[in-house]
Amino acid sequence: MKSLLKVKNLHVSFCRESKWQEAVLGIDFEVFEGKTLGVVGESGSGKSVSNLAVMQLLDRRKSRVESDAIILDGNDISRYSDDEMTDVRGKKIAMIFQEPMTSLNPVYKCGFQVMEAISELQNSKTPEPQKHKEKVLELFRKVLLPNPELIFDKYPHELSGGQKQRVMIAMALVSNPKVLIADEPTTALDVTVQKEILKLLRDLQRENGMGMIFITHDLGVVSEIADDVIVMNKGVVVEKGTTADILNNPQHPYTRGLIACRPPLSYRLERLPVVKEFLDGVWRDEQQIMNELLVTDEVRDKYHKELYSKEPILKVENLKTWYPIRKGVFGRTCDYVKSVDDVSFEVYPGETLGLVGESGCGKTTLGRSVLRLVEPTSGSVFFEGRDVAKMSVAELREYRKSAQIIFQDPYSSLNPRVSIGEAIAEPMMVHGIEKDAKRRRDSVCRLLEEVGLEADYYRRYPHEFSGGQRQRICIARALALNPKLIICDESVSALDVSVQAQVLNLLNRLKKEFHFTYIFISHDLSVVRFMSDRVVVMYNGKIQELNEADALFNNPQNDYTKKLIAALPGNRDLLK
Repeated sequence: MKSLLKVKNLHVSFCRESKWQEAVLGIDFEVFEGKTLGVVGESGSGKSVSNLAVMQLLDRRKSRVESDAIILDGNDISRYSDDEMTDVRGKKIAMIFQEPMTSLNPVYKCGFQVMEAISELQNSKTPEPQKHKEKVLELFRKVLLPNPELIFDKYPHELSGGQKQRVMIAMALVSNPKVLIADEPTTALDVTVQKEILKLLRDLQRENGMGMIFITHDLGVVSEIADDVIVMNKGVVVEKGTTADILNNPQHPYTRGLIACRPPLSYRLERLPVVKEFLDGVWRDEQQIMNELLVTDEVRDKYHKELYSKEPILKVENLKTWYPIRKGVFGRTCDYVKSVDDVSFEVYPGETLGLVGESGCGKTTLGRSVLRLVEPTSGSVFFEGRDVAKMSVAELREYRKSAQIIFQDPYSSLNPRVSIGEAIAEPMMVHGIEKDAKRRRDSVCRLLEEVGLEADYYRRYPHEFSGGQRQRICIARALALNPKLIICDESVSALDVSVQAQVLNLLNRLKKEFHFTYIFISHDLSVVRFMSDRVVVMYNGKIQELNEADALFNNPQNDYTKKLIAALPGNRDLLK
């Protein structure tokens, strides 16, 4: 096999508060023609930083990169100048970044942005718009974008997540690079789109003979695409080998922890093991986990018999939320987008009802319609026997106190100018809870400790916390009003698997302690199965299937449900 990229003894340091801190501590890896190297690890392990260093995309004023050699296609590029790297980046080595919405310029059409990349890479001094447009359309067809001519003239915000990611892949393939670096390209995409993107990358790799580096925290995804794997933790490679060896016979406790904290598909655990427990020697292997944490069918049946003997806390009857499509000079309504279309279900006190489906199926709109954050078109929502649609302003305020929501993105749902203590205390002030400032502060500190954070964090700001910590802050804010119903809207989708396991365990522990009821919205079916008592499957605004979680996964009745389950990456248990 021909070696396309060889990295020897790579070190990366960053300057923080006038001190240099090492983020990558002397790693080695190699990429071969037609092969994919998976780079796996938690957030902060050095996965992305090491590859950005190879591309020389780190800020030279705040970072320091050293290595014995970085050999790309036979040439050592470790000492290349900026001008020399300009001739390398995009032509010989290209990168697909994690978040396509921030990587694409929102004020330019997608076609123009790819044309611009072509012009830059070809050093075109004279504009060739028609020739470049034909090249862009050819690339759009290659990455299987529907209606390439239509996509060409659309802005990024008009495309779905999967379509934006395909535009980014097309841009990376402009000059047919030798090595393609894909940095978490499927994170936050639903399982069917994720499966399409993975297949697309494999097909393009075979067609072009590329070497690929696939960066991810999800070992299920790695099992679908990678030939070899390196596992990174705290800037070092703790384990490397073929994908089969790493997944089926992991040697390092950190690797075993990463595999085990992914929710299993063939059995149910009381809680998920976490990486720290493997590093501390709490867990050794799957058999020990099964012996201590397995939930038997008898225990689950007994729990459900008691759960469903109560009266429902929430009833949704024939709910519709339609958005008008207006056209013409007078803006007349010509049709409707039926986000939620005649949906009915019940939720029982103490239950976790999972809500799954592809992006655009109506999951989030349904959750917001239940809370009247979006006004339904028709239908009824009854909370503890009261019709939410007929509530007065005062009654609606009381309802909002009893029914809270944890939003998907912990970065945008916290005000960067407000300390986290004030953010958690704000709903208490609005609803007149703990009117004394000192008692309110004590309550906030107690909530921070309840979600696994320190009371001393009260005066810190959101930017000082990791994604997992910010999500814990959002959970604490939702708990501040002691609600009865909490809607979790994709609340763990942007977290790596180890932090995700911690947050899921936290939600389940809080549910037991405070007797919460959850509606758990997610596109990740393995997470939904672990969390849920029953699962609702949605497609095009309608319910396709509703059943007990294990029964639905073990014996799906609807063709769409079967399709979703079949699309799960690594649709098998990784611990063998």
